[in-house]
Amino acid sequence: MTPKIQPAMHPQRVALHNEIHARPPEALTAPLAIAHCVTVCDAAAREASRMHLAALLRDHHLPQPDAQSGHVRTDLGPYRLRWEMHTEFVTWTFTRAIDATGFGEREPTTALEVVPQDWLQGLPGQCLVNLHLWVLPTKKSDSTSLVKHVLREDTLIASTVADGLGEVYSDFAIHADGFSRMVLLAGSVAHRRLGRLVQRLLELDTYRMAALLGLPAARQASAELASAERELAELAESIRSARSEDETLLLDRLTKLAGQVESQYAATHSRFSASAAYFELVDKRIAELAESRLAGLQTIGEFMGRRLTPARSTCAWATRRQDALSQRVSRISNLLRTRVEIEQQHGSQALLVAMNNRQGMQLKLQSTVEGLSVAAATYYVVGLVSYATKALQPWGWPFSPEASSAAAIPLVLIASWWLLRRLHRRVFTEPDGKQPS
Repeated sequence: MTPKIQPAMHPQRVALHNEIHARPPEALTAPLAIAHCVTVCDAAAREASRMHLAALLRDHHLPQPDAQSGHVRTDLGPYRLRWEMHTEFVTWTFTRAIDATGFGEREPTTALEVVPQDWLQGLPGQCLVNLHLWVLPTKKSDSTSLVKHVLREDTLIASTVADGLGEVYSDFAIHADGFSRMVLLAGSVAHRRLGRLVQRLLELDTYRMAALLGLPAARQASAELASAERELAELAESIRSARSEDETLLLDRLTKLAGQVESQYAATHSRFSASAAYFELVDKRIAELAESRLAGLQTIGEFMGRRLTPARSTCAWATRRQDALSQRVSRISNLLRTRVEIEQQHGSQALLVAMNNRQGMQLKLQSTVEGLSVAAATYYVVGLVSYATKALQPWGWPFSPEASSAAAIPLVLIASWWLLRRLHRRVFTEPDGKQPS
């Protein structure tokens, strides 16, 4: 029996639990024509695509999509629509049943022929992938008739898929209508597995193009990295032979170079990371096709491996160069800062020596001034004694003013010296009671 009292539910529990069922494949039955469109969208374009979908559903008197939903699958009568929102792009997949009679003898029917053209022209975002996929119920085919009006025979790629139950053909070329093309012979593939197989083929083309978005960025970054590496080499040579007065200017140049390298890294790191993730997804989708070779033709895995490896290596190499250059700039910056700090310490030591010399001179001058101060104080005090004895003579003072002044000189001198030394000790004695050296 289910307990009546349960712990408080996590606010994301249902969403996280249902994530395992997100974007499920549909069970499909051949023959079908499928059109797959992928548009690269920023945040504003993704929201516009949701509104664009809502307008189509509203025209067909269908419920509006949920504001938080990233996946919609609906039947619009002549065709079915599957809409998915991803992080960087939005996918639109249109599916319709067709008559496969005479396929390959003429230009085949497409799924977009029954989609409202004015609405289709207004898809938000920039087109990245346009793909026509035809799913036919046959297993064996005459290659000549297949490629005559559908695929280009000179660039034909083909393999058996789904453990040999089906066959897939493509030329991975953009045709005159702006779409690439693929033909899947379903053979004896079960309906649900056929849906998964179609989804893998569509995702393969989508992730392939999404992964290649990092290639232009890698090429541009390589040119900028080459310039930064040359400048860093020049700075390293300049630092090796620089004089102390040049170090501040070199440090300023090196700081600017470090800022440039880090700025480029920040601008391209997310793109390269996304491309690496998409390349891994391409590998997984190829593995999930469970393909094997058809006589005389390349498999999709062989074709993708051969053609995508240079682009993948270029993106990975650009990432490694950025990391290595950033570390080199950091090492040279630390080296130059250490050199500047050492020069500053030497300057500080010289300044301290000069200050000590000046302090010694000030102490000597102070001792001289103290002697003069004792003499001056004695002179003025003895003068006061002379005046006092003159005033006291009418009252019976027995000594002359000159004798009194002469006798007072040693007493006043000793008293003045003692008082000055006492004041000196009070002022200059350190907190611990020791005399300063």
